[in-house]
This record gives sequence, structure tokens and C-alpha cells, in this order.
Amino acid sequence: MSYKLRFVQVFKQENAKEYFDLEKQFETFEATYPGAPKGKRYIAYAGRDASNTLIWECDFATFEDVCKAQSFFLTDSRHEELFQEQSAYIVKTYTEIYRPL
Repeated sequence: MSYKLRFVQVFKQENAKEYFDLEKQFETFEATYPGAPKGKRYIAYAGRDASNTLIWECDFATFEDVCKAQSFFLTDSRHEELFQEQSAYIVKTYTEIYRPL
């Protein structure tokens, strides 16, 4: 069984460069810190979401693992510092969790 955690962020198109510069720092953060969940990033290409939508997603074996990942993001000060910088460019954000059928 696998659960999927997704963070969806709609960012200000006029600040795409600044937003993506910070997103690269998040990628480095994930690669550097062993406890950090390592997700894949996608930019909307075609479909319902606008092209200024970033999706971060990661699969987890259990719902408990999803909860641990969310807890990590909410309590890690290094991650929070980056997010506070990036939040200036975010218009809307939401979290999705999918369970297996």
C-alpha cells in the first residue's frame, strides 16, 4: 500500500524566478538532510491548473509515515525559514493526501 502526499502552490507569475530560486534551495535541503522527505516537483503544463502552479509530491508506505512527513515540515526550523521566504511569492497553497483504492 502506498499513500501520496501532495503540496500544491500557486505562485505569482511575475515572481517566478525568485520562487524557483527558492525551490532549488528546497531541493538542496531535501538532498542534504537525511530526515527530510524527498519529493518530486512538477509544474502544470496542461490541464485545470495554471502554469504558475507547482506540485510537490511524495509516496509513503503508511498513513503514519505521511503524518511524520507533515510533522517534519511543520517543526523543522530550516525548512520553515525557507518557506517563510518563499511564502511572499505564493498566492494559494493546499495539501492533498491520497490513499490507495
